[in-house]
Amino acid sequence: MKMKNVISWFEIPASDFDRAVKFYSTIFDEPVKVDEFMGQELGFFPMEEDMDAVGGDIAPSDENNQPSPQGTRVYFNCEGMLDAVLDRVEKAGGKIVQPKFQLGEAGWIAMIQDSEGNIVGLHSRK
Repeated sequence: MKMKNVISWFEIPASDFDRAVKFYSTIFDEPVKVDEFMGQELGFFPMEEDMDAVGGDIAPSDENNQPSPQGTRVYFNCEGMLDAVLDRVEKAGGKIVQPKFQLGEAGWIAMIQDSEGNIVGLHSRK
């Protein structure tokens, strides 16, 4: 059996959960849905309802999951809206670490630091 996606789920730690939910809801101009899962409040990023879809959440940090600019890097799909997302980053309390640049045929990426100190990538093919 061949893997459809290497990534199935990701989690972004937040020292201030509400601030992180507001940050990502603002930059993506789409609400991060807050819900409880297994007794923990999590912020779920928009995703398809398909069980094969890649998804992720924002989780309150704990001793095993701390915000960090040195951690694993997640790249968010910002197809067709990369410039708009970048325009909202600083207003939402984040920082643009690497402005948008082209990766040849792979498209465009930028790096931002979120409200919690995590570095994440933004990607758009066009």
